Amino acid sequence: MRVVSLVPSLTEAVAVTLPGVLVGVTDWCTHPAGLDAARIGGTKNPGLDRVLALAPDLVIANEEENRAPDLDALRAAGLEVLVTEVRGVPQAFAELARVLGACGAPGRPCWLQEAQAAWDALPEPVGRRTAVVPVWRRPWMVLGRDTFAGDVLARLGVDHVYAGHPDRYPRVPLDELRAAAPDLVVLPDEPYRFAADDGPEAFPGLACALVSGRHLTWYGPSLAEAPRVLSEALRAAHR
Repeated sequence: MRVVSLVPSLTEAVAVTLPGVLVGVTDWCTHPAGLDAARIGGTKNPGLDRVLALAPDLVIANEEENRAPDLDALRAAGLEVLVTEVRGVPQAFAELARVLGACGAPGRPCWLQEAQAAWDALPEPVGRRTAVVPVWRRPWMVLGRDTFAGDVLARLGVDHVYAGHPDRYPRVPLDELRAAAPDLVVLPDEPYRFAADDGPEAFPGLACALVSGRHLTWYGPSLAEAPRVLSEALRAAHR
């Protein structure tokens, strides 16, 4: 089986489960370290000729991370393309099982079972907090409706302010974000690399939590430790 992955989290899931199956991955596929596969460009601008040259049996993609015209072009060239849709934690587990099965996995790997058990065992949050969750600045963009990261946070007791916005990743002026007066500002380190000196200064007087973007937005092996890692980061929020 020869697989090209256009999604970093799916790359990690396949590489950990089926070593040697991946022949091509994006430039943003950073896990696992030392992955031996050809680099085919970015998630939004893959080199289609490079993908075709690898002659994969399957290309795995995501409806949010990859562009429909690229996927249509790969199909038109005769490749099989599996496109995932992940808007919540339960859907992530279902889609991971589907992808791994399509790639040749004989059953659900141990890490996937452990990850699902970790989320199933998550206790009901004692209290709930509101948050704004920027994912970019210049311009400021935040989590909106119907996102995987929003569902992850909700299961940890954090309700983001723009969950009912018509857009999934709306642009919101900084003054409006501040005026929302959330209990918390959640700042992931991807896609924008928020850090202690780049992000919190924009929200004076508000508690800010710097969190791992991989644990907040990736659906793969990181799901097993995400409840613990994110909960610790949320508890460590500081003004």
